[in-house]
Amino acid sequence: MHKIFQILSASEHKNYSKNGISGILLGMQESSRYAVGLDIGTTNVRAVVAHLEGEGTKPNIIGVGIEPNTGMRKGTIVNLVSTAQAIDKALESVERMSGHQITSATVSVNGSHVVGMSSRGVIAVGHEISEGDLDRVEEAATVVQLPANREILEVTPRAYQLDGQENIKDPIGMTGVRLEVDAHVITALSPHLKNIAKACEMTETKINHQMLAGLASAKAVVSEQQIENGVLVIDLGGSTTNIVVFEEGDLQHVAVLPVGSVNITNDLAIGLKTDLDVAEKVKVDHAVAVPTAHKNSSKKAVVKIAKKTHEFDVEEIDMIVDARLEEIFELVQKELQSIGRAAKLPGGVVVTGAGALLPGIDEYAKQALQLSARIGRPAGFGGLVDQVETPAFAAAVGLMSADMLSETAPMQRQHSSNNTQAGSIVQTIGSKITGVIGKLRS
Repeated sequence: MHKIFQILSASEHKNYSKNGISGILLGMQESSRYAVGLDIGTTNVRAVVAHLEGEGTKPNIIGVGIEPNTGMRKGTIVNLVSTAQAIDKALESVERMSGHQITSATVSVNGSHVVGMSSRGVIAVGHEISEGDLDRVEEAATVVQLPANREILEVTPRAYQLDGQENIKDPIGMTGVRLEVDAHVITALSPHLKNIAKACEMTETKINHQMLAGLASAKAVVSEQQIENGVLVIDLGGSTTNIVVFEEGDLQHVAVLPVGSVNITNDLAIGLKTDLDVAEKVKVDHAVAVPTAHKNSSKKAVVKIAKKTHEFDVEEIDMIVDARLEEIFELVQKELQSIGRAAKLPGGVVVTGAGALLPGIDEYAKQALQLSARIGRPAGFGGLVDQVETPAFAAAVGLMSADMLSETAPMQRQHSSNNTQAGSIVQTIGSKITGVIGKLRS
């Protein structure tokens, strides 16, 4: 029904609303609230749309879309048109499933160009601290020297200091003269952010907010208690691995490594001397992070593609996978050592992202980092739960959750009279509309 009213022109819509039926439908649509997360990954674009019934209720997932992306390399766009097409097709799937036309979304940012750093901001107050003062001191923390091609993506306050009193979590209502903030500032290359915006603009999708993919995943898979105690989130994606460290309720460190699960596929293709599609099939069906994760004791891995059978030694596959995982987790360990958190996070490790689907990856992380480990799956919503309760959709679900809180677009609505479809679509289903309008009139 929603698609039908989109196709009507404004004048036609006005005429038929006199019957009252379309007016009721639009009234229902106006009261609906939607949140959209768009995870633009190197290998896939994932989109999730949720419907919010009211305040205090958990969101219902009503649309899920996934589309292969060939326009990016290691988190950065190398082909604008291909990326835009992948975004468009993913959103089209979501719209078809949900019946809601996507006009805006919270979008992911990825790539090794993303850098986090500490910064301090200081302001004079002399009165009771208000929300406006917090905004001012956080803005002061953003006054840092950056290259011309780099801009601030996000500022996260860690702790405040008021007249020498340290480690204040919430100074609102307190009285003082000098307010300071210790903040974590995430920066990214301006050209990449503009290219993402351009790709979304080509699909007529407004960006409500841009968020680091690793932070979005963390939002979907870790608890407040873990964030307070200290936790490491590893978002193992296709071509990048996001590292996010929380402690004492605050963001401590972020980093993006230029390696991911695609590197495992490439290693298998080289080591087994086979095609990439065969190597991908081997990874999905037979690769494990630890030997004990094998489902059977067979020493041969058999893969059938295009009526052709390929056979490989399981031991050789294990050796290739282990070598790549060792490299990835050594890089993760170096990041923890650089901030003095190696083997010192009581909340352990949460592994998420598409790479977390590798059997035994949690056990491997436990051994490599000497911390407790688990697989992170998004939770806390209703609707199409079975389609998104997988590590691969952690970032998309986290972005959707962030979109609910977006101040730039707190409510997405369906405005049928303002939306039109291409003339070719009108011609294709024009006869169907005529029949339905007749039914509405009667």
